[in-house]
Amino acid sequence: MKIFFLLIFFTIAIVQAKAQVTDVATFQETAASFTKKGDYDNAILVLNKALSLEPGNKAVLKDILFTSFLKRDFAKARDIGETLIKRPDADAQTYQMLGSTYNAIAENKEAEKLYKNGIKKFPNEGVMYAEYGKLLSDKNTDDALKLFEKGIEADANHSSNYYYVAKLYAQKGEILWSLLFGEMFINIESFSGRSTEIKNLLLDQYKQFYLTAPDKTYSQSKATDFTKMVAKVLSDQQQQAIFGLTPESLTAIRTRFVLTWYYSNAKQYPFRLFDQQRQLLREGLFDAYNQWLFGPPSNLASYQLWQKYHINDFNEYMAFVKSKIFKIPEGQQYKVF
Repeated sequence: MKIFFLLIFFTIAIVQAKAQVTDVATFQETAASFTKKGDYDNAILVLNKALSLEPGNKAVLKDILFTSFLKRDFAKARDIGETLIKRPDADAQTYQMLGSTYNAIAENKEAEKLYKNGIKKFPNEGVMYAEYGKLLSDKNTDDALKLFEKGIEADANHSSNYYYVAKLYAQKGEILWSLLFGEMFINIESFSGRSTEIKNLLLDQYKQFYLTAPDKTYSQSKATDFTKMVAKVLSDQQQQAIFGLTPESLTAIRTRFVLTWYYSNAKQYPFRLFDQQRQLLREGLFDAYNQWLFGPPSNLASYQLWQKYHINDFNEYMAFVKSKIFKIPEGQQYKVF
């Protein structure tokens, strides 16, 4: 009889434990819906209830940290963040959120210390380099650039480092690598406000490229052989640019680049971005890809007209980009100089 009651007791305990976990997950989902609506107070109320069920739950505490940050309750966000990073199970995202909190209250020294520790703890997390570089970018662009490049070496598929490098290289007149990093960024992060920004940058950088005779510039510099070769093959298409750069002329330029590159250079210099371009060319989607890249910044009305008369091409490219993950393999992080 005692065994029977013990079995009942343990069964009830297990059911209650499972229900409690379910309740915590349900509370988090409810809080997330409040957060999406901008109702941060109700989100915090619900998350506090979840925390009362499981004190110390890291996921719930991170949700409270994030929601407090959005609510601009930086004191609370800071307290929770500083508590979380002391835990052995602290993750890179927690460091990122606490760093954002420090930045919001102009605690730059604390943020810098945090990012340095974050890189030591998470040397393969690209977000740590991106956040630290972003902090430094206003006062020391060279150091920021080094951090972004290290972030790309450490975590080749984190998008933010490509975003910041493309912009900094554009500022420094390093046109070719602004183009390469910018297009890689768009292929990793295709549908954000930042990708729209970089599309505009790409079109402008192509115009600058064909205004500055870059093949001669790179051939006389300390640029790597890869950089020089890309500049030369791209510069050989100069004739296609004499009547202006449009999505159509850029499609022609870039098609000839891909064909030439894979005839003479691809084995020596494998590069994921060029593989992507060749795959799109083979599948008949390269024109749609170039329209999607350069159409909106070039002439939005013309792009919308193109979409109207090429709806199948557009839909096929959208299906492609949404079904494929653009992953950059190791060993393709070529140096600029």
